[in-house]
Parts: sequence; C-alpha cells; structure tokens
Amino acid sequence: MIERYRTEGMQNLWSQDNRYRTWLEVELAVCRAWAEVGVIPEGSLRNILQRADIDQERIREIEDTVHHDMIAFVTAVAEKIGPDGRYIHLGLTSSDVIDTASSLLMVRSIRLILDELELLFEEILSKAFRYRHTPCMGRTHGVHAEPITFGFKLLNWYEELQRDRSRLLSALEMVGVGKISGAVGTYAHCPPSIEERACALLGLARAKVSTQVLQRDRHAQAICALAILGSGLERIAQEVRHLQRTEVLEVLEPFYQGQQGSSAMPHKRNPILCERICGMARLLRGHTLASLENIPLWHERDISHSSVERVVWPDAFNLAHYMLQKTREVVEGMTVLEDRMEKNIDLLKGLVFSQRVLLGLLEKGFSREEAYAIVQGAAMLSLEQGESFLEVLERDPRVSKSFKGQELRSLFDIGYYLRFVDDIFERFPAPESPGRR
Repeated sequence: MIERYRTEGMQNLWSQDNRYRTWLEVELAVCRAWAEVGVIPEGSLRNILQRADIDQERIREIEDTVHHDMIAFVTAVAEKIGPDGRYIHLGLTSSDVIDTASSLLMVRSIRLILDELELLFEEILSKAFRYRHTPCMGRTHGVHAEPITFGFKLLNWYEELQRDRSRLLSALEMVGVGKISGAVGTYAHCPPSIEERACALLGLARAKVSTQVLQRDRHAQAICALAILGSGLERIAQEVRHLQRTEVLEVLEPFYQGQQGSSAMPHKRNPILCERICGMARLLRGHTLASLENIPLWHERDISHSSVERVVWPDAFNLAHYMLQKTREVVEGMTVLEDRMEKNIDLLKGLVFSQRVLLGLLEKGFSREEAYAIVQGAAMLSLEQGESFLEVLERDPRVSKSFKGQELRSLFDIGYYLRFVDDIFERFPAPESPGRR
C-alpha cells in the first residue's frame, strides 16, 4: 500500500520486520512443543528463546544467494542462536511457518478492523437517534419517492454494518487455524501432537486436514468479507456525495480550516473523502478475484498463490482499515442541513403524497385503474404547470365530490409516513449518553 493511504496499525502488522517476527513466533512455538516431549533439551530451549532474533540485513544477504526467503530466514536465526539453532524448523516445511504466521496476521488484522468498526457503529447509531425525527426525502431511482427521516437512513447503514461484523467474525474463525503437518500434510516428520500443541500456544485452532498449505478458500472468504464491507462503506460515501450535490445540498462531508476545494474555483467544497472511499472500494473488490483464483492450486500445492498474497493481503486489510477510519471521519464531522431537507420535500409541491391520494380514492370506491389515472394525470399537470398538486386535485370534480371537508387535505400530512419510525428504532439499542460510558 502506498504511504498516502497506509494506517499505522496495518502497516505495523504487515511490515516485513513483523512478518519475520511472526514467523519466529511460530518457530518458537514449535520448539516449545518439541521441548515438552523431550526432543529439545531444556537448556537448548532456554538458549533458543534467549538468543533467537531477526536480522533483516542478514536475511536479505543470504536470500540473494539461495533465492528462498524461508531458508534465508531459518539460516539467519540459527546463526544468532549458535549450535542449538539446529532445532529451528525441526520437521517443518516452509508453509508450516508461513501459513500459520499468515493466519496470525489475518486474525490480528480482522480484530483491528472489528475495533474500528465498533467506533463507526457508535457514531452512526448516535447520529441515527439524533436525527430519527428529522424528515427528509426518500428517493428511488434518484427520484423523489416518499418522505423518510434522516435517522432512518442512518439506521439502515448501521444494520448493514452489523451484518458486515457477522461476516468478519465468521472469517475470523475460518482463518484462525494453523498447520504444522509437513511437506504434503501427512505429519511424516512432525507428529500431530506437535501441531496441536504449537497451535494452542499460538491461540489458533488446528486444521483438521491440510496439504502442504492451508487451503485458500479460507483466505478468500476473509477477502470477500472485506470487499463486502468496503462496498457497504461505499454506499455510505456515495449517499453523502449525492446529498452534497449543489442541487440537493442536504449533507456536507467535513471541510477543515484552511482546506481548499479547487485550484481554480475558490467556491468549491468537494466531497473528496467520500470520493476516495468509493475509489478504494473498487480496489478492494478487485482483490477478491485474485483471492478466488488462488483456491485451485495444483495437487498438494504450487506457488502461484504466493506472489498474489504478498500484495493482496496487506493491501486489502489496509484498504478496509483506512476506509473505516475515513468513513467514521465523514460521519462524525458531517453537516446536516435540516432546513434544506424540508425545502426538498416541498420541491415537487406535494407530489410525494400521490400514493396516499391513490389509496384515498380506492377507499372511496374507485377501481385501481381509475384512481391511478386520476392521480397520475393530476401529477403530470402539476409538474408541467408548476402548480400545487393539492390545488390541481381540488379542481378535478371526480376528486372534489369524493372527499368532504378536510379529508383531501388530511392526506398531505407528512406525519402519516413517519408514524412507525419509532417502532423501527425500538428494534435497536439506544446509544449511551457520554456520561454513562
């Protein structure tokens, strides 16, 4: 991931130094397991634990000759330890270490993302309850449909992110496994008991069966979960982008002191954060294809997946983490223009109440076809002439003679559309006030 879009947490996790240290974490867990069954003497284990360390420069120097990163790593670590270094990598193949370490990195990455997701939950839910009674225009096909509330819109975001959490938790379980089963997964040189103990020390489950590698459907599930999360974040960002358009102008993303929107037009206030989130979602979805294509490896494994994963895994987790942080920044700092929302509801001079009028005519005995033709005709006339929808209807004798007193006007009550909003909100936990946290 380029420096511009890195997050500190993911950068630290997926740095080359930390990858080596996670490899070492696996190697030492296996050494502990061997020591518990007496294969590695206690004194040798103490020496290994005390002296084992990472020297990136030495690893690179060896790799320049052997052209194999795991051999270079094991050789460099063994040099640090001395004669007891012969116990490092005992009975293992490269993927025992790499795949188990990758599982640790993925587990830790998903937990970082879940932590950030919780912060976004809190912010969206707080805003949802704040604006649950703030009317705004509901749109379908980008066109005014019927009134909703802005809080109701946010509540939909919140619930979708809850499903993202469920998918991430499932992915966490799926990737939280290790394998220490040898060259083709048969434990020929390292018994199952060593795998079981080493994985327990690392906080991982053991794969029930593996080949030389953990099967890549596990990792594909995790990347797909990230991509779905990213698409949900794009939905939020895209909504804000639309609502920030000059013709709509109901919500604005944060704009900071000293920020400039255009090098040429000083008046511009562009939704650059939301546009960035949308662009990153495209990148994130792109990683799913490569992850799915990594699943069908040859026989017990080939190495075609390796180069892909060196790019996809750190980039995908970093993208998701960065997008979450930026989405939270947008939600926390957005400006909600309630007056403009009210004006936009009135923009079509009452046309948004057309379904209510349609149903009212049905109650008066009109067939659906008759009622629809009356309401649609009045709506088109209202649009063409810029007249109030109610006034056009009142001039139609078929309508005026069917409703008495204020019956027709009562159909233009926005409260009718919002009367069950509180029922929906009761399905969700009210956010804690700052004093109760």
